[in-house]
Amino acid sequence: MRVTINCRSILRKQRTGIGRYTYHLVKSLGEIDQNNTYALYARKKLLDFKRNLPHFPYDNFKREVEYFDTGIPPSDIYHVPCPDQITDTNAKVVVTIHDLVYKVFPQGHTAETIDTTHQLMSKIVARADRIICISASTRRDFHNYFQYPSERTSVVLNGLDHGTFHPLADLGPAKTYLGRIGVQEGFILFVGTIEPRKNLQGLLAAVAHLKKEGKNPPKVVVAGMPGWKMEPVTALLDELHLKQDVIFTGFINDEQLNMLYNTCGVFVFPSFYEGFGFPILEASAAGAAVAVSNTPSAIEVAGPNAFLFDPSSVPDIARAVDKILGDENLRRQLRMAGLARAQQFTFTNTARETLAVYWHLM
Repeated sequence: MRVTINCRSILRKQRTGIGRYTYHLVKSLGEIDQNNTYALYARKKLLDFKRNLPHFPYDNFKREVEYFDTGIPPSDIYHVPCPDQITDTNAKVVVTIHDLVYKVFPQGHTAETIDTTHQLMSKIVARADRIICISASTRRDFHNYFQYPSERTSVVLNGLDHGTFHPLADLGPAKTYLGRIGVQEGFILFVGTIEPRKNLQGLLAAVAHLKKEGKNPPKVVVAGMPGWKMEPVTALLDELHLKQDVIFTGFINDEQLNMLYNTCGVFVFPSFYEGFGFPILEASAAGAAVAVSNTPSAIEVAGPNAFLFDPSSVPDIARAVDKILGDENLRRQLRMAGLARAQQFTFTNTARETLAVYWHLM
């Protein structure tokens, strides 16, 4: 079987959710499958030297960079790991859908983005031979909005890079890093792009709520890049008088992110909508005490023992933060439950189930 995988999302070394998914899927396919051939395909401009396909040490892998609209190489399967334009091909087309955010949470997007995304998704629905959804929640959303045969969609859960996200035996380097960014252990941690859907505003309002009640919550560390509509967050910090209580790290590497997960008092995931929620698993695997929104995908990923709150209720977010920070036994229970839950997610499983989807089309 000849498989071509669109690797546009891993051309840069700095990778967010979809890039992480694609990189680890490709890497794990190489580890479990030496019988089929894989072409790692990407389109680039001729003088683009900043973006490059990573090297994978597998004999059945080859890199295919397109400069002149020559199309993908002859293939049996063409896998597009995130919604993208589908090149003309006779191959069976597999597309991974990560979320339906533009449908479920349209207020987080411009009208132009919604229209462009819908046109792209409509083309994908018309052309794809198989759709992979990264969670049961995403599959339900997909079928709610698109007429597509249910027998042609599969749920293949994301995995986790356990070599990167894990409890640290030595917290010395982590404490040094915390000193550099100006915070002590036991802080409140938020991870994600700063945009309305991620609901950083709700978490900040919850911290202000606790302060009004006479409590003294620790600082909030925000690990994420500014996204669309960052301005309301800045205005809220002024309004709530929280500028001295919040630290923005900007983009950080995985080693630093794991340090934050290991040293936070609570990791809070207040998102209104996700297709999956990588940070939930990352924090759990690192041994953090995790509190998540009571939304379908967050519950699916975090598992039955997760500490849930209503992301639309500031008092409920405040209750979750206060309860976890004030109860050492609860934190211990959440950490143990999270570590056990995270072990159930591996990219080896993701690769095996994805490979089964390929074979189903042959």
